[in-house]
Amino acid sequence: MTERRVTIIGGGLAGSEAAWQAARLGLRVDLYEMRPVRETPVHRTDRLAELVCSNSLKSNLLDTASGLLKEEMRRCDSLIVRVADAVKVPAGGALAVDRDRFAQEVTGAIAALPNVRVIREEVLAIPDHGPCILATGPLASDAIAASIAAFTGREYLYFFDAISPIIEADTIDRDRVFPASRYGKGGDDYLNCPMTEAEYDRFYRALIGAAEAPSHPFEKNVPYFEGCLPIEEMARRGRETLLFGPMKPVGLVDPRTGRQPFGVVQLRQDTLAADFYSMVGFQNHLKFDEQKRIFRMIPGLEQAEFPRLGQVHRNSYINAPAILLPTFQARRRPDLLFAGQISGVEGYLESAASGLIAGMNAARLAEGQPPLIFPATTALGALSHYVSSAESANYQPTNIAFGLLPPLEEAIRDKRQKKAALVQRALDDLGAFAARSMVAGQPV
Repeated sequence: MTERRVTIIGGGLAGSEAAWQAARLGLRVDLYEMRPVRETPVHRTDRLAELVCSNSLKSNLLDTASGLLKEEMRRCDSLIVRVADAVKVPAGGALAVDRDRFAQEVTGAIAALPNVRVIREEVLAIPDHGPCILATGPLASDAIAASIAAFTGREYLYFFDAISPIIEADTIDRDRVFPASRYGKGGDDYLNCPMTEAEYDRFYRALIGAAEAPSHPFEKNVPYFEGCLPIEEMARRGRETLLFGPMKPVGLVDPRTGRQPFGVVQLRQDTLAADFYSMVGFQNHLKFDEQKRIFRMIPGLEQAEFPRLGQVHRNSYINAPAILLPTFQARRRPDLLFAGQISGVEGYLESAASGLIAGMNAARLAEGQPPLIFPATTALGALSHYVSSAESANYQPTNIAFGLLPPLEEAIRDKRQKKAALVQRALDDLGAFAARSMVAGQPV
């Protein structure tokens, strides 16, 4: 009897989730992770599922699409969401994690699975036989990227992603900042650096005049992903842009003045020990010395020390609608699946969700069963539908959004009631779908 086995290339969020799902459904898993044999420009450790940008998996509230996707993944026994819940740090209505503990716990959970073998070496080409899941992430090595490009037969699409600075907590001036969450949601989970109009204008002028880090030749004339613009790019769109984005003061009141500040920089706890904070929305492509100079103009950060400064790196993804089915299988090779940002989704949570679906379907393929297509009325299904059915001519990765779900049969005008109805329909349909779908004798 042939041993049921799946090969997974890439040990990020998607690859780790895929390995968990395939293993719990009875497959033997070979999970390849090239670190530490081959480093990347942004990773610091060799742990699986290391978070390199924000430590937030976005909203955890069920009146948001992100919250709905998390709840669906919980009901599908997602490793990534399970660990995130266990190592979360205060972040208002968001699910943010202690990034070091998160990677440590995911790595430990995968290592503890008796039917998973983690192989630390670089895979240079797509394996000839499957099932195989390509979860190489946005920073695929040159060799495997070339193999993927050759397989797809299409030119890669590129966008840039950026990461925010991290600050040592004991270098923040607590006399100048105040703890609060916007609109009071989640208690005092953020530190807020308030700015007067004059302080904002000085900061703004310094920001738009700052020197950027040098770009590599392959980085020129390539657009940033709109959902993760560097802060200096946002600032160049006009003086008010930041005040409607990451420096939005709405919903925050400085208790020392009793008034809403002109602008606010929010700091989010980055570890359970609260010894580091990240600058929310301050991803950038500035020279390191410029970052220190300009960010120390922010009230409360005059003496800030930065163990990590912002930087930009290239993210790569395939033209998913031209290549993938809603099962995350390749159209021209059904035993080859894609997952994570390389598959054309955007965001931590969405990457893990694609790994969840790909891992389940790898198990189905190994069992000789048809792959699962989640209902389009669910967040998991809506994401699958988007990557396989969006317009391919100008494809852009997306985060999960209620707009990806099909409309309700009966229109509801009240936005809150409409969201509640979409959520209830999604969870009801997921429950019915799970009851029908069995893999290796286990429900989805």
